[in-house]
Parts: sequence; structure tokens; C-alpha cells
Amino acid sequence: MRSLSLSLCVLLVLGVSLPAEDKDKTEKIPGIGTIGPVVKAHTKFMFTEGPAADRDGNVYFSDIPNERIHKVDAKGKLTTFREKSNHANGLMVAYNGEIYACEMDGQLAAYSADGKDRRVLVGKHNDKRFNAPNDLVIDSEGGVYFTDPSFRAPKELPQGKTAVYYLSSDGKTVTRLLDDLPNPNGVRLSPDEKTLYVFPSGQADMMSYPVEKPGKIGKGKTFCTLKQPEGKKGTGGDGGAVDSKGNLYIAAATGLQMFDKDGKYLGTIKIPEGPANLTFGGADFKTLYVTARTSLYTIQMEVAGHQFARKKE
Repeated sequence: MRSLSLSLCVLLVLGVSLPAEDKDKTEKIPGIGTIGPVVKAHTKFMFTEGPAADRDGNVYFSDIPNERIHKVDAKGKLTTFREKSNHANGLMVAYNGEIYACEMDGQLAAYSADGKDRRVLVGKHNDKRFNAPNDLVIDSEGGVYFTDPSFRAPKELPQGKTAVYYLSSDGKTVTRLLDDLPNPNGVRLSPDEKTLYVFPSGQADMMSYPVEKPGKIGKGKTFCTLKQPEGKKGTGGDGGAVDSKGNLYIAAATGLQMFDKDGKYLGTIKIPEGPANLTFGGADFKTLYVTARTSLYTIQMEVAGHQFARKKE
């Protein structure tokens, strides 16, 4: 008992929260959090993905196999936002209130704020359907960066390659920005929109690219390298989020790995199920919403999240 008490004291000094099992401990980062436990908010889905918050802090997320998009309001009430979502994955709420969706059936679409109406934003590049759009981020001009890996795509990839694209704000031009990553998955911008982050699933190195202007990026570099599960290597990232300080959170095999704006590793938030994606939401945007396999989890944070898709005046 003496040695156990000493270990607990050491952990408290280091600011580490110790849940029921040591292997599930969550690291607390000064000025960031967490400040509360990991809570299973809703469950019994098939595979959750793509969370996104609107201006009021309501959060939308996908249940891909069931082809549904759900909504959780800022008080925690769960409703079905949209049926028959064409296997929607990544979501983001545009400045006009529409919910943009990466439909894995081959297109980028927009749903009205009530979920009743749908329009296709873009469905083809070089007269061929996309593989299976996965994740997206909307810039302040209204343009959309989105990834197109191979997950749930036809066996013979329609585009021939996995890639990252940009849809112009007027919806008239789609540009392939890069096609040299193994299954680019998550995509985010820095708060100042001068850096584009891409999280490949097929490698441990997460990438960053200077944004020269909306839809044009410079040469990429390794932003950070994900911590690997014991006995494994080359496991990559999935979705991600950015807080108001510019810190980056990446859904990975070990949990939510956190890095500062310079790529320095800060710590990992452990999630009971394998996380796929995350966003900040809630009334004060200080709640992390994490989609992880069959469930949606929430975590109270000290820091607020950065809010994307705020169109310039």
C-alpha cells in the first residue's frame, strides 16, 4: 500500500488524471485540459464519424453504415438530422447555415439547416466521380478543402489516385492539390488559414502545407510524427480539430494526440473506443465531441475550439 500511495502522489504532482485503469489515464495539459472525465454521451451506433458544430454549439455527426446524420443540441438532446445520407462522413457547417458533407458515394453535398433539402456541390473531377470523399474544411472565403482516399470507394479507383482537392467559393472550379500521400484522411486549417494540415492514414508522418492563397498550396513538410501503439509502426491519423491557441488534435490509434502549432507533442487523451474524428462544440465551445466507433463521447476542456467557416465580411 505504501508504494501505491507514493505512485499516486507522483501522478498528482505531474498533473495526471488516473481513471479506473492506469492504461486509460488521460494527460492534463496546462491551459488546455482536460478538466473533466471522458463521458459516453450517446451510443449504439454502427460507426460514428465527421462531427461538426454550428454557431450555437449544436453538433452534427455521421453514422456511416446506417446512412444517417444525427444532431446533438448544446443541452445534449439527440435527434436524427437526416436519413439516407449517401454514407456521409466528414461534415462542416458553412457560414450560411448549410451543412456540408463528404458523401462517400462519390460527391460533396450541402444540406439545408433543417436537413430536408440537399444539393450537390461537386461530384466529378475530369469527368469522373470522386473515389469516396472523406473529410473537409471550409475556409473564410467559402472555399472547401477535402480529401478523397480509397475507403468505401469502388475497387478500381475512379480517380486512379487518392488525393486532396479544393472547391472554389463560387463552386465553379475544383482543383487537385496533391496526390502523393497514402490515403489522405483528415484535413484542417490553422486559425490564420496560412497552413493546411493533412492527416494520412497510411503513414505516421502528419503533413503541413503553406497556403499561398485560397486553393493554392506550397511544398509540404512533416508537421509531426504520431506516437505509435506498442509493437506497431506506420499507423496514421484520422480526423482532427484545432483549438483557439492553434494546437492540433489528431484522432490516432492511441487516442487523441495533441500537438502545439510548432508540432511539439503535448499529450494524449485516451478514449474507450478507437476515435475517428472530433470537434469542439457546446455553448462555450469548450467541449470536445469525439466520434469513436459505436459511440459519441464528450470531454470538458479548459481551452475553446477554433471556429471554422466564418466568412470574411
